[in-house]
Amino acid sequence: MAPPLLDLHSSCLLLPRLLHRPTPSRLLLRLHLHLKPLSFSAASSSQQQAPQFPPPRLHAHGPSLRRGRRPPGCDGGPPSFARIFDLAALRVPAAACAPLERRLRGHLLNWPRVRNVVRLPGDDDDAPLSPSPPPPASPPPPTTAVARREKLARNFNARGFLQFPNLAKMSRPPPARRRRKDEAAATVRDTRDKSYVVEVIGEGKELGDEWMGLVGKEVLGRSTLRGGGPTRLLLLDQRYANRRVDELPEGVKVVFNHETNKDGPSAYELVQCQLTLFYNYWPMNEVLEALLPEGIIIPTGFETVGHIAHLNLRDEHLPYKKLIAQVVLDKNKPKIQTVVNKTGAIQNDYRTMQLEVLAGIDSLVTTAIESGLRFQVDLATVYWNSRLSTERQRLVDNVFKNSDVVCDVFSGVGPIALSAAKRVKYVYANDLNPTAVEYLERNIVLNKLEKKIEVFNMDARRFISSIYSSQHVHPVTQIVMNLPNDAAEFLDVFRGISRNNQSGLPCVMPKIHVYGFSKAEDPEYDFHERINLTLGENVTDVEMHRVRLVAPGKWMLCASFTLPESVASAKPNYIAS
Repeated sequence: MAPPLLDLHSSCLLLPRLLHRPTPSRLLLRLHLHLKPLSFSAASSSQQQAPQFPPPRLHAHGPSLRRGRRPPGCDGGPPSFARIFDLAALRVPAAACAPLERRLRGHLLNWPRVRNVVRLPGDDDDAPLSPSPPPPASPPPPTTAVARREKLARNFNARGFLQFPNLAKMSRPPPARRRRKDEAAATVRDTRDKSYVVEVIGEGKELGDEWMGLVGKEVLGRSTLRGGGPTRLLLLDQRYANRRVDELPEGVKVVFNHETNKDGPSAYELVQCQLTLFYNYWPMNEVLEALLPEGIIIPTGFETVGHIAHLNLRDEHLPYKKLIAQVVLDKNKPKIQTVVNKTGAIQNDYRTMQLEVLAGIDSLVTTAIESGLRFQVDLATVYWNSRLSTERQRLVDNVFKNSDVVCDVFSGVGPIALSAAKRVKYVYANDLNPTAVEYLERNIVLNKLEKKIEVFNMDARRFISSIYSSQHVHPVTQIVMNLPNDAAEFLDVFRGISRNNQSGLPCVMPKIHVYGFSKAEDPEYDFHERINLTLGENVTDVEMHRVRLVAPGKWMLCASFTLPESVASAKPNYIAS
């Protein structure tokens, strides 16, 4: 029997325990494989293929947590994400692998993230320590342990061992007890970050384990003993598992017929394999589907801000929030290092959100990259929404011109202001939150745009009034008001702005881009009416753009229009603070 890969007692994955550790760690799977002898009988094949799970709900083809076999000993125990699948494979010479792979493309395994060409450990180009002898004309006589040892003594004397100390260690292995412990530790290290492992059933049984004690596993590779050089495994489609050669399709059988007709032994071999898929293989949605109770909607999306994943969990998810966060963290490393959840709606003037760190690093300070610009943000004290990146790019690419002067009334940390500054003539950026203004100034320096942006920390009405009453100011041509909850209510500040013009130059009527939410059946009409009500005049030429659906029946809209001269010269109907 082949040696077990790992110890079973720690093979079953306990997510809740890992979530309570001080430092989150990668979820590891440790399993114990039992290699069974090959059998082609129909009864034995049906027993091995018997499903141990209910019929799949979402996955009809390919690998699934509901289709494979669990490792022996995990049935009825803690949840484990290792699944074993029986496959057939062609063992072929490495040189013939590439053309044969193209020839059998339709018959090879086609699973996501699993390569259909497999290299077995110790059966590679650099595995044999001595050059492989050419294929003999006749089958070589059976090799004995004494003959193998004498051959090593002739090829490598004491002087050679001094030149190759690693070879000496391999040829003089440690005691059996320590060797087994070292092999187990090495197996843990090798499989820790793997997503799958392929094993040939019955590999190494015909030679006996006592050979490994003489020269080590690397020296006693299968390819060296067979005399055919390094080989590869071509994994066949799952339909061909546990089949004989005569039961394979014609496209595969013709390969064997071609090799059999040649003189000498065939270099091709049909073998039975076990493909073990580990936790690292399964996508996030399948893992969560297996962990969460039946009937709960699987959370599949989240917003990414730098190294932070921002979740918006439903009430039904809250009892399992740390479990969900740990899976999100594991499946998106190393990019994601922190997972947070919004605990309440935005209810303050600074638009900051209450966030709870569920997994990973506690820091909410990160660096987001958008449109080639870097933005430092602190999600605990400033507002950032990565889902609006497409809308911000639409303004910069399709609306703004090189000669424009842009006024960003609610700039935040500067995603619109900085993107516009790379294209337009000048930018005025304002925000009420002093922390956001501090990060805005950092980001301006970080992206080397100090000469094209002027920063303000004011109330929106006072800011617009000061812009139009200043004597030394570029005439504003584009105004962005991206505060969907309240931006439309600030439009009354534009009534009478031309009366405050002290520059002596004609007042240019700016194009205003105001954002808002609407739950109405006709959101464009509803938002248009609110704009007319605030301005106190009917604005006819308004371009409406649906930005995104933020909730069922709730749209975020962008209304773009040129400020009417009648509004700019009208009597103000607001009290400036």
